Amino acid sequence: MDNKIIRNVVVFIVVVILSGWIGVLVDSVLTEQPKGDSPGMGIWLVTPMLAAITMTIFSKGNWNDLGFKPNFKRNIKWYFIAALVFPVVTSIVLIIGVITDWIDLSTLDPRPFILVFSSTLLFNFIKNIFDGTPLFSYLTPKLVKLNFNDWKIYLTVGSVWGIWHLPYFLVFLPETDIQAVLPVSRAITIIIMIITMILWSVMFIELYRVTKSIWPGVVLHMVEDSLINPLVISGFISIAAGKEILISPIIGIITSILYLLIGLGIRTYRIQASRKTVNSE
Repeated sequence: MDNKIIRNVVVFIVVVILSGWIGVLVDSVLTEQPKGDSPGMGIWLVTPMLAAITMTIFSKGNWNDLGFKPNFKRNIKWYFIAALVFPVVTSIVLIIGVITDWIDLSTLDPRPFILVFSSTLLFNFIKNIFDGTPLFSYLTPKLVKLNFNDWKIYLTVGSVWGIWHLPYFLVFLPETDIQAVLPVSRAITIIIMIITMILWSVMFIELYRVTKSIWPGVVLHMVEDSLINPLVISGFISIAAGKEILISPIIGIITSILYLLIGLGIRTYRIQASRKTVNSE
């Protein structure tokens, strides 16, 4: 294995994991910070991307690995797919929920929901340039070069993505938001969310690998945050008590399985496309 790559991977992961706790420390010094909009939370959010860029500069790495080029010419269909994945899966989940009486849509008013959705798209687009993106772009190619198989890549990247969120779930995220998603303790929420992120990471990783660009993933994540978060947290739908773990558009088992299947479907496409390219040469 390449010792330089191993060193860079270890340093990057350590910086990513520590970034949020540095943010917590900053907020503890700068008292009376607004919830959800503190300097510490900003440090947590942007540090992984800054670390990826800095390490690429100083290690003279491949800028293409960061995936800043949109690659529109080859990937228009993937941008459309990225924009549609969460609306389609969420619709399926809501239909299942209504059929089983696990989800109540009586409080879903389309007009205010569409307003909330559309008004948060730009903010979430900018935010999601940083949220998880450096893991899918900077870290994934490094693990490929270290000959990690796909399953080890999913587990590693997904776990780091989840662990990076620990300060968010333990400190930055208000208790009311946690209870709106799943009325359990923060500890149980953390375990469930890390597992969820590992499953969802397959979709984000494969979208990056098939497009060689971060932007379809940013679009995917943007739509997710603007769609399912207000749907659940703002109370546009009601989920039957005890059924959140099964059917919630955010952490439901059924939901996560659907996203995992989509990720594996993109993986199958990538492998088949790679084989066709090799055979044509």
